[in-house]
Amino acid sequence: MERSGNGRSLGGLHRSVRRQLRRLRYAVRPPKVRFIYDPAYERHTMGVPLDPLRADRILAFLANERLIRREEISVPRPAALKNILLAHSPEYLETLQRAETLTGILGTPVGDDELEQVLDLQRLVCGGTIQATRWSLATRCVAVNLGGGFHHAGRRRGMGFCVFNDVAVAVARLRRLGFLERVLVVDLDLHDGNGTRDIFSDDPSVYTFSIHNEHWGDTNTATAATSIALGAAVGDEVYLDSLLKALPLVFEAVRPGLVFYLAGCDGAADDAIGNWELTAEGLLARDKFVVELVRRHAARLVVVLAGGYGDAAWRYSARFFAWLLAGSEIEPPDNQALTLMRFRQIKASLDPTHLTSVTGHGGWGLTEEDLVGILPGVPRQTRFLEYFSKVGIELLLERFGILQQLRARGFKSPVVHLELEHPLGQTLKIFGDPEQRELLVELRVHRSTRAVPGCDVLEIEWLLLQNPREAFSAERRALPGQQHPGLGMLGEFFGWLVVLSETLALDGMLFRPSHYHLAAVSRRHMRFLDPAAEALMRSLEDVLSGMPLDQASRAVEEGHIVNAASGETVRWAASPMVLPATQRLRARTEGEDVEAAIREARRRLDLRLLAPQPST
Repeated sequence: MERSGNGRSLGGLHRSVRRQLRRLRYAVRPPKVRFIYDPAYERHTMGVPLDPLRADRILAFLANERLIRREEISVPRPAALKNILLAHSPEYLETLQRAETLTGILGTPVGDDELEQVLDLQRLVCGGTIQATRWSLATRCVAVNLGGGFHHAGRRRGMGFCVFNDVAVAVARLRRLGFLERVLVVDLDLHDGNGTRDIFSDDPSVYTFSIHNEHWGDTNTATAATSIALGAAVGDEVYLDSLLKALPLVFEAVRPGLVFYLAGCDGAADDAIGNWELTAEGLLARDKFVVELVRRHAARLVVVLAGGYGDAAWRYSARFFAWLLAGSEIEPPDNQALTLMRFRQIKASLDPTHLTSVTGHGGWGLTEEDLVGILPGVPRQTRFLEYFSKVGIELLLERFGILQQLRARGFKSPVVHLELEHPLGQTLKIFGDPEQRELLVELRVHRSTRAVPGCDVLEIEWLLLQNPREAFSAERRALPGQQHPGLGMLGEFFGWLVVLSETLALDGMLFRPSHYHLAAVSRRHMRFLDPAAEALMRSLEDVLSGMPLDQASRAVEEGHIVNAASGETVRWAASPMVLPATQRLRARTEGEDVEAAIREARRRLDLRLLAPQPST
């Protein structure tokens, strides 16, 4: 890659310049897109496959690209009951007071203690769509509710994760307030917008358009609707061809004054529950086409997220909104890079005294350090890594959403416990219950100036992430050393540790992976400090390419890899890996001299897989 004189890549420099130009743009013209969001959108119901951080991830990406400012994010109010009753029957709302009703709608058990939480969240998101209609009509901006699209909820019932139909409530409220223009609902979620069609089946002034995989119920009862079922395994060509043929005709016939666009991305090929094969390019082409039709007909536009399942769904919406804001295509980062970006933004917004205070705020109160030597029994170690108080650690875990994700996995009351005088290093534990019977996280770390001479690093002695309530299966096999399946949160804890290291102005992080798979999942950001270990890792990656991680790790563990050049079996050694934060540590793992040493070490390696690993 071409680099500037100070070593910074020109690509990175150009991105920085573009961001500065975007910032200057705000001074001369108002925003053309307004977002509606509340941190409460992160609430999650166990068993529902929506990513609770979807909206937060989108905003973090847009903020990092300097495409939005805080004042362009509007906080919604929960939808008033009188407005919800405009779209849903009183009898249906009465049934929502029973947990079994919500269990049927969400497809996962809902206890009495969760009932109000579920209803409050859907009312808040419903209020977000109402707020979006206010902004769209008042300012003619594109108003985006970073949630919503609960299109399966009908007048007398809910289904498919949808309790209140937010678009229908927003439209019905506008009608009550005297809005007379025609409304078009463009529903491009993978699934049929059956609830919206049901609610407006007798209203010719509201046209519902839906392209989906299969029909949910009768499509012939609505007076103003187009419903197109394309079946399963649909790709870009069939999908876009159907859209380009049908939607312009609808716009011409309806001539809408207001358009609600359900920009679902569950048709993506990697969606967790979808059965279509749309690409990122296909979905963005779809989004651009809808916006172009809206602009051509001078209509106002409200966008809601609708469907999209799994922790990669946010990226499709992020591409769309970045294009809306910048007028050009910007590729979002992967989840791991985005997590670190989010955490840095959150950390920058916090008062540093909140991370060190035992009360969670500044002031003149006594701290633990004030009591050392005054009261008997007070430990000498009073800070995690000699800086963070327990309150500060819990604050970061909470604000970064880590504790919330544990709650979403069914651990409703996670408990953070610190052991500051452990002989092998300070230890943080997170238990899933107040009785501390379910160990979820165990982290042992210390600062070290010996691990890498001349550098001060955060050395990770031990990191355990496990879900004791889950079981291994044929699809999810145990990796070497595992007693329980993982939490699926390595990226979050990795990002949290990076922020801790940056707060302490360390040269970087270091750990010694005890198994091949631990090194493999850390390769996105870390490299081996020893060129010979890095050479071995690269050679192992080549010979194990295409093999599932559990089989690959087991092949190394059980001695199925040999070096044909020497005839020796490859044995895994826990050599240190580092994530550099400063140039002096980065120089130990990068540069032509380092690469030359790695190439020389690889010449002595000719790895072979002795026996293919069984797939069952």
